[in-house]
Amino acid sequence: MSDTTASLSRKISSAGDLQSVVRTMKALAASSIGQYEQSVRALGDYYRTLELGLSVCLRASGPASSNAKRNAPAPAVSAIVFGSDQGLVGQFNDVVADFAIKTLAVLPGKPKVWAVGERVHARLADAGLPLAGLFPVPNSVKAITPLVGRILVEHEAQQRRGQTTELHLFHNRPASAAVYASVSQRLLPLDETWRRDLAELPWPTKTLPEVVGDRETTLGALIRGYLFVSLFRACAESLASENASRLAAMERAERNIDELLETLHGSFHRLRQSGIDEELFDVISGFEALSGGTGTR
Repeated sequence: MSDTTASLSRKISSAGDLQSVVRTMKALAASSIGQYEQSVRALGDYYRTLELGLSVCLRASGPASSNAKRNAPAPAVSAIVFGSDQGLVGQFNDVVADFAIKTLAVLPGKPKVWAVGERVHARLADAGLPLAGLFPVPNSVKAITPLVGRILVEHEAQQRRGQTTELHLFHNRPASAAVYASVSQRLLPLDETWRRDLAELPWPTKTLPEVVGDRETTLGALIRGYLFVSLFRACAESLASENASRLAAMERAERNIDELLETLHGSFHRLRQSGIDEELFDVISGFEALSGGTGTR
């Protein structure tokens, strides 16, 4: 009996320690979600400024030549897939990898893929996609900027070598609570609808805008800013989704531990009560035996 109660005590103690770890991880995930969501919101004003600048530059330029589009060779496609390197995120990497594989399968040729995260890299490699590179997953908001810079440098190098003309982006985006959805975006080339919508964007003041210096140089700088913001936002949304998934996993684990502790405590109290009852029965039986023996004498 004592061995059984001792075993239950050890299990209760272990479950309590695990519960403390889960609560700590839950708090860290909730804190991380906040900083990534705040960084996405902070990009709003900057992105609006870029849109207005692009609107000014594109307003004076006409639509892209349809003849050039018809005579253009088949595009060389590159893709960036954001995943996770940490555990306790469920099907996070599988979901975004499967979405990217299905989307890229309908594009002409075999696209080259950059993976952000070793786990999604392995998943894409198993699917047979040609992988152009692997980037580590940032562990903070400050680490996102260097990652985006490296991605842009790699992409510009491939463009100079004529190895890519289209750039697609895949990541998980928070939907509601712990729910996320895989989304894609074609960053380059800038399609005619996107150019037309920006060119028709109304200016917020009565003062007419003017491009200072060379318009093409300014347009190139604004497009690089647009690419930076798009990549930064995608990475931040992916990290927010990852931590939301982890938070949901920790909440499920916490509920399971609470149920386990309740069961263990119930079993422990029943065994303890059973042991106490047996001891009382032994005392009563011994007393009755002594009382009967005394009466006989």
